[in-house]
Amino acid sequence: MRPLSRRTALAAAALALLLPAANATARADEPGPPVEVVDGLGFDACTAPPLGTMQAWWDDSPYEAVGIYLSGSQRACKQPELTASWVREVQAMGWRLIPTHVGLQAPCNVSAGKPAKFDPDRAREQGRQEAEEAEAALAELGLGEGSPVYLDIEAYAPGADPACGDAVADAAAGWTEELHRAGYLSGVYSSLDSGVRDLAAAARAGRTPVPDALWYARWDGRQDTGGTGSTGGLSDDLWAGHRRIHQYAGDVRETWGGVTLSIDRSRVDGPVAVAAGPSGEWSGQSGRSGGR
Repeated sequence: MRPLSRRTALAAAALALLLPAANATARADEPGPPVEVVDGLGFDACTAPPLGTMQAWWDDSPYEAVGIYLSGSQRACKQPELTASWVREVQAMGWRLIPTHVGLQAPCNVSAGKPAKFDPDRAREQGRQEAEEAEAALAELGLGEGSPVYLDIEAYAPGADPACGDAVADAAAGWTEELHRAGYLSGVYSSLDSGVRDLAAAARAGRTPVPDALWYARWDGRQDTGGTGSTGGLSDDLWAGHRRIHQYAGDVRETWGGVTLSIDRSRVDGPVAVAAGPSGEWSGQSGRSGGR
């Protein structure tokens, strides 16, 4: 039995209260896109699992949100299952989706598997370009305005190169600008001790815009979104109010409904994707709350 969760579909009028950064340039009386928040457990797998697996896990596991790698030139795995039909069917089961884009990386990233990096002199422009690619993927999968997309910035050596952190902040700003222009929410996924640390410093310094939500990786096994870490982490005034996801464990194997997956585990208290209607408007689908 899935534990009681809090899943809320928020009307447009509530957007400025929940995620004020998302509509910072809009008039107060302008309608914005709806936002849906999940407060519960989530997971991500390198490849979107088959529908049968998603049904088995929905029936038996404690999870209700799943990360999907929808776009980006440096995704680690192919996505043969990830189609608009797959999205519709898993959302109909009750799953909520956390879209992620894996493109250019921090200039000081040394991962051999992700060699393409942001140019510090063009990072803001490149961030906008990455967002445009993610927008096309959202539309192709049938995900509507108000959906977040998380820019995957893999861990890098914290504090070693101030210009590297500046480039990450610039890329996130361009990413955010373009997603807001198109009616989406912006998020960034990164290590609490590197990318998130540098974004928090940028926010405290008053640099704008900053992402609407953060998905931070710290594999401490704690199912919370407190954001504590060895470098100080996130203070309570940053990305508070349903704007955080904590990836608290990684590379673990779990079996539910007789099906085993290798996953990363997350505690979710943040925005998730919204399904678009036939002509692009929000479908009104908010999922099922209260468990089963």
